[in-house]
Amino acid sequence: MDRDSVAGPVPATHGLRSDGRGSHSHGPERACATLEVRVSQIAGEPGTQDFVEVRLPAAGAYLSVLRTATAGLAARLDFTLDEIEDLRIAVDEACAILLQQAVPGSVLSCVFRLIDDSLEVTVSAPTTDGRAPERETFAWTVLSALAGKVDSSVADDRTVSISLYKQRGAGPGPA
Repeated sequence: MDRDSVAGPVPATHGLRSDGRGSHSHGPERACATLEVRVSQIAGEPGTQDFVEVRLPAAGAYLSVLRTATAGLAARLDFTLDEIEDLRIAVDEACAILLQQAVPGSVLSCVFRLIDDSLEVTVSAPTTDGRAPERETFAWTVLSALAGKVDSSVADDRTVSISLYKQRGAGPGPA
């Protein structure tokens, strides 16, 4: 197969110690959500892109997973510490915008793609009203300042996506 993929649900647990027992005396905590991580690399095909996708419950309690994934991937791609922090905050802000209108109990998807010297991060969630984020808001200004380039789209099924494009070595602001 040309495509190598690692995928599958990863149970998310809270309060587990390294020995697998719960942090409380009540025994092991049960899984409270399912996180899914997919990694794809299509080797030897020109013009293709590697990607990492993280899917998790559309709830603020899980955003720390995306902040950590963002920082880790950007660090591995040799972004500077300032660029890593900018991306981490931008992903958090984009998710916060989506969570305001996300369908309760739905899944938030975050796809990371390396395109030349830029990292594209697209966060998506099914929404109740299918409205694109307003671009004349403070939150959108913050996203643009942190990421450089920001786009949004709405699919026919009312899934709203926000894409952030951060170029390595571009510094703050538009790339």
